[in-house]
Amino acid sequence: MDAAAASAEELGTKDSTMNSVADAMRDAAATATEHVAKVKERVKEAAPAVKESLSKLSYKGAYACSYGVTYAAVFIANVLPSDNAVMRGFADGAQAAVDALDAK
Repeated sequence: MDAAAASAEELGTKDSTMNSVADAMRDAAATATEHVAKVKERVKEAAPAVKESLSKLSYKGAYACSYGVTYAAVFIANVLPSDNAVMRGFADGAQAAVDALDAK
């Protein structure tokens, strides 16, 4: 085989290698595009469930805080004697808060 034939054969091998690499890149890009589409679809499907879970978590957290504050206040109000400075302070403070909310 002469040098020209060897060079042509080597060039053909390089072209074949480049074509294989190009095919692999094209296949990888197509696969990535398909994967992105699947991920987007799954996110769209999961979003309502996540929103509902966060809503339930927020509700339960607010309920627990409200219950704890109210229970503690009522417990203290029932434990303390009703005719003293602390109870009058609670009553006056509660009335002032109601009046402030009504003024808004």
